[in-house]
Amino acid sequence: MGSAVTASDKYGLFEIKNVQVVKDAAFVTVIHPGYFKGIKTYMATAGKAAFFRIKLIPKIISGTINATSGGNVTLANGLIVNLPANGVVNATTNAAYSGQVNVAAHWINPTGTELNRTMPGDLRGVDTVGSVKLLTTFGMAAVELTGAAGELLQIASRKKATLTLPLPSVLAASAPSSIPLWYFDEITGLWKEEGSAVKTGNSYIGTISHFSYWNCDVPSKFVRFNCTITNSKGIPITNAYVKISVEGDPQRAGAGYTDSTGYTSGAVPNIATLLLEVFGEYNCLAGLYAKKFTTASTDVSLGKIVIPAAASVTITGNVTDCSNKAVTDGFIMMQKDGLNFHQPLSKTGTFNFTAGMCNSNTSATLIAEDNAAKKASAPVNLILSYGDYQAGTLIACTFSTLQFLNYSINRANYSFTVPADSLVQYAKPQNTPPPILIVASRRLSNI
Repeated sequence: MGSAVTASDKYGLFEIKNVQVVKDAAFVTVIHPGYFKGIKTYMATAGKAAFFRIKLIPKIISGTINATSGGNVTLANGLIVNLPANGVVNATTNAAYSGQVNVAAHWINPTGTELNRTMPGDLRGVDTVGSVKLLTTFGMAAVELTGAAGELLQIASRKKATLTLPLPSVLAASAPSSIPLWYFDEITGLWKEEGSAVKTGNSYIGTISHFSYWNCDVPSKFVRFNCTITNSKGIPITNAYVKISVEGDPQRAGAGYTDSTGYTSGAVPNIATLLLEVFGEYNCLAGLYAKKFTTASTDVSLGKIVIPAAASVTITGNVTDCSNKAVTDGFIMMQKDGLNFHQPLSKTGTFNFTAGMCNSNTSATLIAEDNAAKKASAPVNLILSYGDYQAGTLIACTFSTLQFLNYSINRANYSFTVPADSLVQYAKPQNTPPPILIVASRRLSNI
């Protein structure tokens, strides 16, 4: 993010502080081998945090195409990638490629509940005249081409590939006969208009000059929006899922999360009647709160929005170390509804946070970790109901959080720890018996 780089922990959590970003298009890029890049864009506010849930899409080879003859790969969901004959080059050297082309492709459902987690950007794009617009998506795709040796491939200059994106039946009536195509620009963190697609049956078909993320979208003008979500006691509701849609046109929608202060912001359509909905999480069916509001041609703030008490839980407690002293550098990780919720401890070792609830009597687990001592508590299982919950004292002394590897070769002992050493583990369970486990480190390069 900006010039800063970090790594996620065992919970998938990462945090970057005090970085300079582009105010109206700040973005963070997440990279992991075997997955398409996860990129999230947002409108930054100085001194305000931003919280995201990013789900990486695995790069699964959907099929192969002979580069010389060309051809297509068709996915079960209707996504089709068609390559022209003699139309592929090495992406690094630009040399012509004539072997088998491995096609990794994934369709992103524009009506899916996980759209906000998997798509890149924030559904804003730059049109052909350089104006930034809010986008209404009718389907996205991620495509990557690789050669037999794993080298990255691209479409040759002056050649075109054809991309067919399936159109969900629920969008067929509102889908235009022709729609602009947009690719995701990893330099700006925004979509960029290039070409168009034609509606044919239940698909959009268009030609493209390169592969990355592609998107079928209708553009519109927007204004900036913000609000702060709290409970009836004024305590911020952290990591709440906030969705805003156009009244009567739910496909024109955007979503985001509140930060630790309950604040969230983003782009919304201008001159429109909108519906704001607050959920405990994206996978909650029942909303915690709903409110209609209208926009004009200027930015809008709804200020503080108070969620009814019977929709959230406030959890309090404290954490001590092995010497029964307050943990001053640590955090609580709550696992609820299949997701992780992170809460830093205060300087006196206490925690007090409020979370939205999908349902009363929800199972949850608390784990306390002491960053300085590299110790964690045993998991504490809870049954949460609406209102206040006293979690008591958690002792971060049961488990070590230090990752290490000790081994010996020819009676010489070696020890590696994280993050001082870079450990990489690769397992091949299909080799049975016995399974092969490879653990590598930069310090092992001369062995």
